[in-house]
Amino acid sequence: MLLAGAKLLAWEKQGSNRVGVFAVRRQSSRSKLAKPAATLSCMNESPASARAFLGIERSALSRPWRSRLDPAGEAHAIAIAQIHGTGDVLSRVLAGRNVSLGHVPEYLDPSLRQLLPDPHSLADMGAASARIASAIVRGETVAVFGDYDVDGACASALLQEYFRACGAPCLVHIPDRIKEGYGPNDAAISKLARAGARLLITVDCGTASHGPLSEAARLGLDPIVLDHHSAGETLPEAIVVNPNRHDDLSGLGYLCATGVVFHSLVAVQRKLRQRGFFSAARPEPDLLLGLDLVALATIADVVPLKGLNRAFVRKGLPLIAARRRQGLRALCDAARLQEAPTPYHLGFVLGPRINAGGRIGDAALGARLLASIDPLEAEQIAAELERLNRDRQELERAALEEAEAGAKLQGENAAVVIAASRGWHPGITGLIAARLKDRYRRPAFAIAFGEGAIGSGSGRSIAGADLGRAVRAAAVEGIILKGGGHPMAAGISIAASRLDAFQAFLEARLAPSVASARSGDAVLIDAMLTARGASADLAASLTKAGPFGAGNPEPIFALAAHRLVSCAATGAGHVRFRAIASDGAAISGIAFRAAEEPLGLALHAARGCILHFAGSLICDDYGGRKQVQLRLADFAPAAALLGPSPA
Repeated sequence: MLLAGAKLLAWEKQGSNRVGVFAVRRQSSRSKLAKPAATLSCMNESPASARAFLGIERSALSRPWRSRLDPAGEAHAIAIAQIHGTGDVLSRVLAGRNVSLGHVPEYLDPSLRQLLPDPHSLADMGAASARIASAIVRGETVAVFGDYDVDGACASALLQEYFRACGAPCLVHIPDRIKEGYGPNDAAISKLARAGARLLITVDCGTASHGPLSEAARLGLDPIVLDHHSAGETLPEAIVVNPNRHDDLSGLGYLCATGVVFHSLVAVQRKLRQRGFFSAARPEPDLLLGLDLVALATIADVVPLKGLNRAFVRKGLPLIAARRRQGLRALCDAARLQEAPTPYHLGFVLGPRINAGGRIGDAALGARLLASIDPLEAEQIAAELERLNRDRQELERAALEEAEAGAKLQGENAAVVIAASRGWHPGITGLIAARLKDRYRRPAFAIAFGEGAIGSGSGRSIAGADLGRAVRAAAVEGIILKGGGHPMAAGISIAASRLDAFQAFLEARLAPSVASARSGDAVLIDAMLTARGASADLAASLTKAGPFGAGNPEPIFALAAHRLVSCAATGAGHVRFRAIASDGAAISGIAFRAAEEPLGLALHAARGCILHFAGSLICDDYGGRKQVQLRLADFAPAAALLGPSPA
């Protein structure tokens, strides 16, 4: 709970449009959330426990290292290697992801045909697909209302592309984040009705939109919701297809909204086929060509990469690499992405650029880009998104400095970090919250206030602390004006006068789960390698266990006792380094966005030292030559020095 004496920092800089950072200050504590790591010595002074990997109980990021495999897992890895011939390292990776002996072949080569269920396993899919098919057959105008993020843009574009292929008129509306907020609203629905729409499909939103969807029905629109957000006990007046509604037994709750739309189109196509809609003059659309959008949304929305989602991404990545879609081709060119895209590129290169429109510009740009069939239009939109993304980065950089200054005023035992300002753009609060969450390894909120006393904010959480449920409870108790979300992310509207109460509520509700989650917050090591063993062939074999991301963590390898011989920051805020093993083999590495972070500062301070490194293997094709690099996750001083640094 919040300690006695906690208080909300007063509004600062009176008369200015900036008010500084709100934070809860524990007056009895002068400690920081994260202790400086730049002063690490070359010796690991913490005693090693029996469970500590390489004896590391406190790394550069103040985390213990543990083996991902317990003794039973070690035995399982050996069995996988012996039965399937997958090699020691890949077998350990598979065992660490609980792949059973009998499922290894299909895990390494996931088949969409085998994994794709009957779409009618989703509740209300029969009614939804029949109504959509009827609209297509009758040539009705369909209105698609999508969210302003990547998932909403991909889902909207996928539907628009399908209706276009079937000759059905389609209107797409993406709400303005600032003016309209999240989800359907009466004004937009009224506008779509006046434009002639008779069917309204909401994607990546709508599950909680009782009032606007009732208004849609009153205006003569039949509303259908294709969503994946958490559902309440009462559904709106609409046909709701959502694997996370309480009565849905499909087991597909891990899908993003675009994945739900893909299932819906499979069902719609079946209905149209049964009605004899298709012919030689009007062939069936190839639904598999839409997997590029499903893959992009799956990665960008950070849904678990398991089961069907792994197959979606595995099949969608080659489509993006083939550059068939005009919008993605233009976006790759604008981002100077020439190599075959990986999940990293989808999540950290393409995704942020599509999101930039919804965050600080025209929210409809992403959906328009992805649905465009005009190369010139696609090039112009991609260029605008590239410009907006650069602007977004500058806004985020300035806001993050202010947020961290305020966050440091909170005690290190605080369960939740809350920062707020009157100067932040509301579209970047989610990014700030994510960076604070990563920096301090606990749930975080960033809240932007305008000229009034009402602010809008976003929260990001850590595994094991259900932020969405806590926010919904705060809304029920009247602490915040409104709020909702997932276990890992949430959005709120709140009065400035209630920030202190909101902090106290979250502290009381989340402190036990945050403490439990952080107690197990270790770097999990899949296997130990050396610089010589980190080969391109090994990196290629590991991709068979991918794609990696949420729910399927990227393998982390330990490189023991390698000397850090060089370390330098790059212009992009990354840190590049080079390490040499005792046999003279060398490996290059990179720590992304770490130049001014504790990891990068500690790395600079450790030049010349013998270190244990932990990270994932990535292939760099720069200059036409494949080279394996280590993407650094953490490091720790080795237990002993091996002599002076070489000249």
